[in-house]
Amino acid sequence: MADVLSQSQIDALLNSMQNGDGDSAPEKPKQVEKNHKKYDFYSPKKYTKDKLKMLRSIYDNYSRVAASQINGLFRVASEVEVVDVEEQRYYEFSNALNETDVITLVNVGLQDHSTNPPMVFHIAPSLMGAMIDRMLGGTGTDMTVDLSYTYTDIELDLYGKIIRYLVAITRDVWANYTELEVEFSGVEENPSMFQGISVDETVVIVMLRIQMGDIDGAMNICIPGTLLSGIFEIIDKTKHLANKGANALRNNRDDIMENIRESKMNVMAQLGTAQLSLDDVYNLHVGDVIDLNKPQNSLISLFIEGQPWFNGQLGVHNKNVAVKIENRILEAKSEDIAV
Repeated sequence: MADVLSQSQIDALLNSMQNGDGDSAPEKPKQVEKNHKKYDFYSPKKYTKDKLKMLRSIYDNYSRVAASQINGLFRVASEVEVVDVEEQRYYEFSNALNETDVITLVNVGLQDHSTNPPMVFHIAPSLMGAMIDRMLGGTGTDMTVDLSYTYTDIELDLYGKIIRYLVAITRDVWANYTELEVEFSGVEENPSMFQGISVDETVVIVMLRIQMGDIDGAMNICIPGTLLSGIFEIIDKTKHLANKGANALRNNRDDIMENIRESKMNVMAQLGTAQLSLDDVYNLHVGDVIDLNKPQNSLISLFIEGQPWFNGQLGVHNKNVAVKIENRILEAKSEDIAV
């Protein structure tokens, strides 16, 4: 049998029906919608997560060295960190720049001497303005710089001197992977006029955050896909050769000998050695005899590229002076080494 409701329960039920809440259900907590970035299947990603992770590791090291450079240049505590490493199209990077922004062009030479587009460095005007102010003796906090700020000629010259220090770090941080020749090319005052990189080319943007005292700003490094592909190709070849190991090199001994078999080497026969004073050498004349302190029929030493290898007997072959090899020199003695 069903339970009997009390009067208070009956009153609560009637009140809920009058207020229209009888069918209402308890509200479920709203789930936060995740924002997912749309994937463009017309332009698929060119670099894997492993490649981007390697780039992040390289520029984590770059940020540490850059922080030390900024500390030394401007005598102020600074922090540099990598915010993100992202693959984009170049037009996405260029469209985010203002017409008054200044970009730095850096030529990078690879081991295969291929021609590649330059790297592009960009620093926020507020951050660069603070650096210039401190270089001129200011505190770096009194200069008000907005996104539309235009640099003067003097400031552009100082801009180039400052950015050279940050550009030079690039060669050192890549040294563990490959050798790059990094050369500062110049600054471009109008990014829209720069056409060294195709607008549709895939690039990788390394986004850095630089905090210099109370000033906080961004620095972006744009690496063209053509250049990056060449770097990765060289790195992959280097790893492939390194994985062969010492055993593979030992197994290729015959191949190595075959390749160097036609090499030319200097062979010298040493009749003997003698020590003379400077006065004796000064008074030498044609017809003088120098005693070599060796018996007439003793063996002579045969040197190959300056190292004693054989002992031999001096003789004649086809009316030419010749040496007949008698034995192999196992250990080079000090008195046998030519001076």
